[in-house]
Amino acid sequence: MKSIPLNSAAEEQASLWASRLEGSTLTADLRSALDTWLAENPAHRALLSQYCQFSADLEQTLPALVATDALAMPPAQPLRRRNRWRTFNTVFAGALATAAAAAVVWLVWPAARVERIATPAGQRQSITLADGTHVELNARTSLQIEIGRTERRVRLADGEAFFTVSKEPARPFIVETPAGSVRVTGTVFDVRSETTSQLEVTVVEGSVQVRTSLDDGAPVALSARDRFVANAGITGTQTLSASALEDLLAWRDGQVVFDDVPLRDAVARFARYHGRGIAVTTAVDAKAIHIGARQNIDDLEGFLTSLTANFPELRVTHEQNGTIRISLQSQP
Repeated sequence: MKSIPLNSAAEEQASLWASRLEGSTLTADLRSALDTWLAENPAHRALLSQYCQFSADLEQTLPALVATDALAMPPAQPLRRRNRWRTFNTVFAGALATAAAAAVVWLVWPAARVERIATPAGQRQSITLADGTHVELNARTSLQIEIGRTERRVRLADGEAFFTVSKEPARPFIVETPAGSVRVTGTVFDVRSETTSQLEVTVVEGSVQVRTSLDDGAPVALSARDRFVANAGITGTQTLSASALEDLLAWRDGQVVFDDVPLRDAVARFARYHGRGIAVTTAVDAKAIHIGARQNIDDLEGFLTSLTANFPELRVTHEQNGTIRISLQSQP
């Protein structure tokens, strides 16, 4: 059975079933309905268990929150066992202050779960995290995801990912890379880190704070259409035009856009995506060839064919060891 990402509807159902299990004995029809719901997704059983545990925790914690004025309770709402869930839902919907909301989030969310996801060469993938955040992974990208009670943390070991982060001011979302980190509460942005000294952050919506691993000062604040680049200790920020932003993120649609890019850099982009060794001779480098085109990133052979079509002086050779060699026609 395919597991589906948990969402607010699943959370609500788990809360309802936990309330029913505590408040009374289930009828035969309700027991059948519960069994059906549990069978829909293996994660439902774990979620129900977490909410039942939360109920026990809430019985101990809710009076303390009220006593410290962290939570304002409606009048005439005794904390009887059968009314706990109804009281909590009412307060959460209309009366929780910011501090109380943070406390309830801490209670509801289970212990941090660590998940690892990696995409192979030549493939992209889209996933939805437990908090509702949507992530698109480029090829050869590795993520470690930890959604906790007080923060959400993603470690991008290598590659590129596009994040549409669900807005939770009380629980920041942090992307860590070997070259630095990005901190947000809810926004849309792209992170690329292909070496331990390289970090590129591009913001589509909202704002982020970027801190490099070599910088102990204040973080760099970025807003929509800002792009931050750090490489080998050198950093810079620029504001992109709408078309430049679209070109930069074209990989999400399986495209790559080169705008007067050196041939070696364009070849390296295809080599990384496909996990292939592509060698460019120094004689080709000496020609200072630049590429300006939109290419299908999945079509390596089409890219190589276009090189020889547009630059007749080039030759592409597929060697026996699997390496692709780009040289001049005049070279042996």
